[in-house]
Amino acid sequence: MSRIKVVVVDDSAVVRQVFGGLLEGDPGLELIASVADPLLAMTRMQRQWPDVIVLDIDMPRMDGITFLKKIMRERPTPVIICSASAEASGKLAAEAMAAGAVAILPKPRLGLKQFLTDSAQQFLAAVHAAAGATVSRPLVPTEKFTADVILPAAGGAGVKGTDRVVALGTSTGGTQALEAVLVTLPKLSPGIVIVQHMPEKFTAEFAARLNNLCQIEVREARNKDRVTLGLALIAPGGKHMLLRNGGGHYYVDVIDGPLVSRHRPSVDVLFRSVAKCAGANALGVIMTGMGDDGAAGMREMHDAGAHTLAQDEESCVVYGMPKEAVKRGGVDKIVPLNAIGHEILQHMHRTA
Repeated sequence: MSRIKVVVVDDSAVVRQVFGGLLEGDPGLELIASVADPLLAMTRMQRQWPDVIVLDIDMPRMDGITFLKKIMRERPTPVIICSASAEASGKLAAEAMAAGAVAILPKPRLGLKQFLTDSAQQFLAAVHAAAGATVSRPLVPTEKFTADVILPAAGGAGVKGTDRVVALGTSTGGTQALEAVLVTLPKLSPGIVIVQHMPEKFTAEFAARLNNLCQIEVREARNKDRVTLGLALIAPGGKHMLLRNGGGHYYVDVIDGPLVSRHRPSVDVLFRSVAKCAGANALGVIMTGMGDDGAAGMREMHDAGAHTLAQDEESCVVYGMPKEAVKRGGVDKIVPLNAIGHEILQHMHRTA
């Protein structure tokens, strides 16, 4: 009988070492890859697909929930979530199970190596059980909502004032791409509003890490935050973010609502709001990501007079969202990742 092929995806070297040893010590199991993040896993799995995936949630470049959903959409495979985040948040654990995980194993933040060793039999039993599980693509709503469920399309432009604003949308590969862009910006940069597809509870930590790396201030958006020079606001996971204007200034609304383009936050929602209230004062940027969220909204920004950019295929991790935006005629210019920071600074001095 062939052995069960397993991939471990965890950014902790300790976890990879302990799990690797346990798997290699079981004659019925075969460790075919042990990697630090989902993007490395995708590359490795293209060569040999596993029978079971052991997956952390909180990882760089792509979180485990996003990776789980991608796997279950494209090639359903038994996935065991082993994460301290799932241990701490029942909501995350429920989200993982709803997305198709077959088991959740707790993992403490302290005393990790000893805990993993003590839990060896539980872990190995879970892997064997997972290999026999029947998994399928989770049911998804047949209706795909547009931004209409959040706010109407632009009628007349409600633009007041001349402040410049940048709206940026991204998904798969976006955490790394955002870092590459934002670290290049000086303190005197236009205000930026960002949607990065990411589950709730991850965006605050992600923003804090970027804030430590960047000259500009980067933080998770709060309702009614004002958009100012030298500030980048990232939409909280699980909430939509809209740009508003009032008194000649921009601020953000952070609201609940249904999934739009199958996402919350949705780039389409942000981009439509920017088209409505900023018009030609805005720069729209769509970057690496799967699907088409943001493509319709970018066309609306373009039609409202905004200057619009798409990241080029060569520098994208996934050329999905930018490709769709280009196909729909909403993109003025296609640029490599390393040119986006320069374009943002040029936007401050562009004549509307």
